[in-house]
Amino acid sequence: MHLQKVFLSDELLKHLPSWWEDIDDDLKWQEYSFVVLSAAYGLLTLVALVQLVRIQRRVPEYGWTTQKVFHLLNAFVCLLRCVVFALRDKVQQIEPEALQYVLLDLPGLLFFTTYTLLVLFWAEIYHQARSLPTASLRPLFLAFNAVVYAVQIALWVLTGLAQSSSTHNLLRVASCGFLAIVSICAAVGFLVYGGRLFLMLRRFPIESRGRRKKLREVGCVTAICAACFTLRAVIVAWSAFDADDADLDVLDHPLLNVVYYTACELVPSALVLYILRKLPPRRSQQGYQQIPVR
Repeated sequence: MHLQKVFLSDELLKHLPSWWEDIDDDLKWQEYSFVVLSAAYGLLTLVALVQLVRIQRRVPEYGWTTQKVFHLLNAFVCLLRCVVFALRDKVQQIEPEALQYVLLDLPGLLFFTTYTLLVLFWAEIYHQARSLPTASLRPLFLAFNAVVYAVQIALWVLTGLAQSSSTHNLLRVASCGFLAIVSICAAVGFLVYGGRLFLMLRRFPIESRGRRKKLREVGCVTAICAACFTLRAVIVAWSAFDADDADLDVLDHPLLNVVYYTACELVPSALVLYILRKLPPRRSQQGYQQIPVR
């Protein structure tokens, strides 16, 4: 089995262009790639915070809505990534090694929680529209996230306590496999509830521009998030079984890091923030007013 894995890895590397390896060995690429990633996450942090402030100024009386929590978590995830990438060489030197994994894996878990909030929001809308009970949705969301964090924390602790390198490597494979499964669950959640909400909206008579925009919004966010979580699952699973050439937690794979974080977090986050940029309507001081049909 080991020989088969080595053979497959060698066959894969034969098809990779030589410039890929040249970039991996280039110290300037290793330095500047993380600077670029840090700057990109810093920009997204600013965008999410600005949007949060705009929403709070528009509807301060509504408290912490799902939309506000989404933007706050988005900003926090991007800020963590920004700091970690800005100090990437120092993070690589942290002892014990398990603390490195906490700093590298925790933003990914928070990213999962942030975007599954959209799944929860859509599930509540769908259940309300179908006159289905919604009381269990939020507790299920919290319970599922609690289980995810508990399992990952247990893997971090066991990794820190591992005495042999073989046990340590086995736990890292288990951690990567678990994160891949979590990402697949998120992708399935978007396809199920995003797809249901999209089909439900399509059945309604679309007589206004607002409804057409909502239909496009749900469809685009569903496609973007399902694709990014599926891609994340594939790359993380690959890194679990090919640590030499696909490890995301080392400095000497700069191009893989740029491709992974750009495709799985930066671009999806930027697109979703752009799609969901619309502010909620101001609360009317004159009671209910009919929404004009455009």
